[in-house]
Amino acid sequence: MSTQAVVLDIDGVLVDVADSYRQAVIESVERVYGETLERTAIQQFKDAGGFNNDWLVTDAVALYVLATQAGYDHTIETFTDRIAAEGGGLDGAQATLAAALPNATFEDIIETWDRDELRRVFQALYLGTELYGELEDDEPPFETDGLIHDEPVIVEPATLETLTATYDVGVVTGRPAAEAAIALERVGLSVPDEHRFTMDNWEHGKPHPYALLTLAERFDAESVVFVGDTLDDVKTAINADREDTDRTYQGLGVLTGGLTGETGRQKFSEAGATAVLESVNALPGWLE
Repeated sequence: MSTQAVVLDIDGVLVDVADSYRQAVIESVERVYGETLERTAIQQFKDAGGFNNDWLVTDAVALYVLATQAGYDHTIETFTDRIAAEGGGLDGAQATLAAALPNATFEDIIETWDRDELRRVFQALYLGTELYGELEDDEPPFETDGLIHDEPVIVEPATLETLTATYDVGVVTGRPAAEAAIALERVGLSVPDEHRFTMDNWEHGKPHPYALLTLAERFDAESVVFVGDTLDDVKTAINADREDTDRTYQGLGVLTGGLTGETGRQKFSEAGATAVLESVNALPGWLE
């Protein structure tokens, strides 16, 4: 069955966010709680599933830091493995700590865990002073240039030209709408609002299939390819394919995000990826 619609994630697919979003995760926790993790640990949270955006990752890293300060002595590998076993995401993180710590200690951690402050600091670091004022409609807590400007473009103009000329193209991302718009403008991809799903118009988040199912209906497509850089991206396509028996959905992984090299390729394959590409720029050739 020929592919009629291509849906793209943004982070790690169209732009490189290693020095922007991921750096903001680490710096936010350090600014608020005085300690943090190595940036490489972020991928372990992503692999655990349920962390559709980097605000959630920041919250989970903060929980781990607070827990270790309170005596939790398990490694980050053990922590994220248990999060995955608990179903992933922040619920999994909280369940993991609740099972491992005395009730009073866990309650103290939750009371100290300030998600609003973490988000405020994260946005200030990521957006910078000027954009923070525009998008958050508030004064930033401190002045920065903004890590958003440190996002190299991955996708090549020729790739976008081929995709948009041949297929219906949509976007599914965990970014807020305004930040998605900035990234899409930077890479030169025009996508109508009705063909993009962001944090602001998608309650569930990946790997819930709602966004892909809805785009397939709007495109009236018989076959959809979803390209992402995380295991949850692949699982989103798999979940859509299971739910919608009238269409075919394929999840493709790219090695330009946190999953790289042969280890990344293996993890994508084990998660059920239809194919694993070096980058989104190999997509037109694969589709042909």
